[in-house]
Formats: sequence, structure tokens, C-alpha cells
Amino acid sequence: MEYIKEVNLREAVIHILDNNADEPILNEFALDLNEETYDFLLKHIQRCLKDEELKYAFFNKERNIVKDLSQEYLNGENNILDVSKELARQMFILMRSKGNVPSCDLVTVSFSTEFGMFLGIFKMDYIKNYLHNIEYVDDRIGINIIPQFTGLPASSSRIQKCAFIKAMNQDNEYDLMVIDKQKKSKNNEDYGSNYFIDSYLGCTVIDNERDQTKNFVKVAEKWTQSALNENADKQEKVRREIKKKLKEEDIIDVQKFSEEVFKEPEIKESFVNFATEAGLGDSIPVDKEWVEKKLKRIRLKIDKDIDIYISEEAYHDINRFEIQRNGDGSINMILKHISNYVEK
Repeated sequence: MEYIKEVNLREAVIHILDNNADEPILNEFALDLNEETYDFLLKHIQRCLKDEELKYAFFNKERNIVKDLSQEYLNGENNILDVSKELARQMFILMRSKGNVPSCDLVTVSFSTEFGMFLGIFKMDYIKNYLHNIEYVDDRIGINIIPQFTGLPASSSRIQKCAFIKAMNQDNEYDLMVIDKQKKSKNNEDYGSNYFIDSYLGCTVIDNERDQTKNFVKVAEKWTQSALNENADKQEKVRREIKKKLKEEDIIDVQKFSEEVFKEPEIKESFVNFATEAGLGDSIPVDKEWVEKKLKRIRLKIDKDIDIYISEEAYHDINRFEIQRNGDGSINMILKHISNYVEK
């Protein structure tokens, strides 16, 4: 996966999309990217680029206004003010037609990276803030707390819906990266539906290396808990082997992994069948950067009532942490040479 490290903002525009209004309130000027505004947008971009729900996607072949407008801008054929206005109009039309999409500010921002130029679209849903209100009643001061529903997400908050679009060409690994976090709902037509991806962006999400690596770890863990239930000894061996393969291999061959890790033929077959039914491919490209981040700290949930967080270094240090095998499927986990601890 392309992990973007260098982000330099070029220009940005914000528009107001209020469901209670008949028309969107469209800005006639680009934002003044002073130090505070620049930092606010930059932190949102960086946080979204690091979000594990960020997905690769390709634009669908059908004509789509967002696709056409973004490419016009990225190819130098249109300016950000006109492009952002039309992007806002399209979102407002969609909001009104759905009838249950929250009001928001729509921010369009362009930025350069080590992988080229991107056009970002942020749907910034309003958050509830509280303000004090001062009234004078019979020469006496009265202070109340009143809600305000037009606050923007703080730079430390997570954006629910955004897209980062690049210039399209046939060699692209993807056309855009998208976050579309869903609100849990029993009704598929509610706000939790895929209106942002399907109707607005008109794109199809694909799995990248990080998605495939995460899915392999998830499926392997699910199989381990199910097939090796009540056998902590075998569970630990499998998990240790998974970590080893993730660190050493660039591509994990599921069949070969099963052959190397398990001795019993029925266990080998069980793992491969489980992986196939879960939708894993025959070979899994390993996202090394995700693996390094994932394995920095290991969380062990033991018998439902003990939690241990341990660094990868400590986990593999025999002088600090040891697994003792009891021969009956159970294990002892031993913490060694503790000189200091804090109770929380």
C-alpha cells in the first residue's frame, strides 16, 4: 500500500450544505490557508491517511460528475473554486433526495505528495457543541447552556466520509482512496447505506495489500480460536508462526503455510478449507509497514478476565517473558525479573 508521508496543501474551499435550506451556501473565495487553518486541514488529512478504514477504489466506467470534475482539476483544465462548487451541488442534491443525510460542510482541498497531486473531498458532519448564553432579567444576569449544531470535527476527531482522488491513468494501482464509515442501522436505506461510495463518488472499493494482510490475520485467528479451542499450547504455536511468517515473507502461500505449520493432515485441510470459505486467496501479499505497526505491541486476553499488553521485543525476550508448556494443552506465561510496576 502507498503510505503517504509528505503532504503539502495547495488550496482549499469550504461550502455549507444545510438540509434545512433550499440551496447550498457556496463560497466565492478559496480559504485563506493561514497557519491555523493550514494546520487544521493538514491534521485531518494526515489522520485520514493513517486510518485503517482507508480503502483503495476505482471509478466505475459510467459517467460520474465527481470523477469528471476531479480529473479536470488534476489535469489543469479547471480551477478549484468552480470544481468545489459543483461537487457541493452534487452532494446537496444527493442529501435532499435521500432525505436523511446529515447537514455538513463540504471541504475540497488539493495537496501534493511524494506520489503526486491529490484532490481531497471531506464531508464534515456537524457535531454538537455547547455555549453559554447570557441574558439580563430585571437587571440580573442569567447564564444558560445552549446547544450549537454547526461545529466542525476537531482535528483530533475522525472524519466519517472522505476521498483522496488522483489523476487517472491505466497504470494506476487505484484511482482514489476513500473512507466511508457506516452508521449501524437495520434499514439499508438509512444514513448507513453506501450513498457516498455508490451514488456520489461512483466507485468500486478493492482490497489492497493492507486489507489482504489484515484479513489473513483475522481469518487465521478466527480459525485458531475455533479449531484449537481449549488448547492454548497449539494456539500459541500457531500465533507465533503467523507472526514469524508476516515478518519474514513478502507473500504468504496459504497451502504452503498450512503444510509447514501443522503436522496432522486433517488440521492442514481444515485450515486451508476455512481460509478458502472465508474468501482468502491462494497467496497473500504482506504489507510490511502494517505488520511492523501491528506487531509492535501484542495484546493477550487470557481466560476472559486477564489482559496483558506486551511489546514485541519483550515477548521474544526469554529473560523477560517465557511460555512454559505443561504437556496437557495448557501453558504457563511467566513474567520475569520485574523491578517496577504501576497499578492503574
